[in-house]
Amino acid sequence: MDVSSPQNGSIVGFFRGRGFDDKNIHDMFKKCKRLQGAENERASENWDYLKSIGIEERKLPSVVLKCPRILTLGLNEKLVPMVQCLTTLAKKPSEVALVITKFPHILSHSVEEKLCPLLAFFEVLGVPETQLGKLLFLNPRLISYSIELKLTQIVDFLASLGLNKEGMIGKVLLKNPFIMGYSVDKRLRPTSEFLKSIGLTELDLQRMAVNYPEVLCRDVEKILRPNCTFIKTCGFGDRQVATLVAGYPPILIKSIRNSLEPRIRFLVEVMGRNINEVVDYPDFFRHGLKKRLELRQRLLRRKNVGCSLTEMLECNQKKFSDKFDLNNKLI
Repeated sequence: MDVSSPQNGSIVGFFRGRGFDDKNIHDMFKKCKRLQGAENERASENWDYLKSIGIEERKLPSVVLKCPRILTLGLNEKLVPMVQCLTTLAKKPSEVALVITKFPHILSHSVEEKLCPLLAFFEVLGVPETQLGKLLFLNPRLISYSIELKLTQIVDFLASLGLNKEGMIGKVLLKNPFIMGYSVDKRLRPTSEFLKSIGLTELDLQRMAVNYPEVLCRDVEKILRPNCTFIKTCGFGDRQVATLVAGYPPILIKSIRNSLEPRIRFLVEVMGRNINEVVDYPDFFRHGLKKRLELRQRLLRRKNVGCSLTEMLECNQKKFSDKFDLNNKLI
């Protein structure tokens, strides 16, 4: 688009006056055809309104670059109703400005045609009314998904895992609302099939979906399989791998180099334990290496005390100190 065109002169002047360069202006015209012949007065009015609801002026150019269409929308017809509705969902007024900054396209959707049906859809799935705002503010892109063509497919997939009791799917969505953005055929189903292939039961998958839905969202070939292969190379058999994954699913998505490998090395070389001990306590991989494992190992060695991994790790610092008579001396 020729930014020097007389037809676009007024709105181009508006942009230049707010610090946009010609490249940005050109990109916005290319992204939003409605800017052609857009009214300077409306753009100024919308810009000022966005400032008035708490969006910092230094962040406004970024917001408009993401969604230039918001400067062409009717203030009272589109922007104000959506902001008012979002305000009723927010815990704090500042959340509205934050969610718009994060995903300005939310303002281009209709309250009646998109937002209200979406909220009703999630309520039916068991998301409490008081938590609807949390769900939307965590992943505002939800408003851009089709209920019929996209969201219903995800719900059907989760139900196929056995999450058909009242409220269970709602719990999954609150735990990880980003799961709704993935493809069932390209990501979620292949992941669930891989997890079944390594020995996880339907009940294991249900527990994973409710407590660690992020594992279901990861790519099999790039993340899950390499982690599974690494675990096996450490000496764990197939059944033990299934037990580890079922007991602590994030073991499949943690960094091999920065998380799994250092912990296995510490377990064997420093703690002098057999790797099979973690099969009885998969949560071993959840604990911080320096803040929990190294510290407690050092204290136990100082007292010359032996114990299981569960006894060592499954309690807070005070209970740990009391149990082994450490008198709360943690260094």
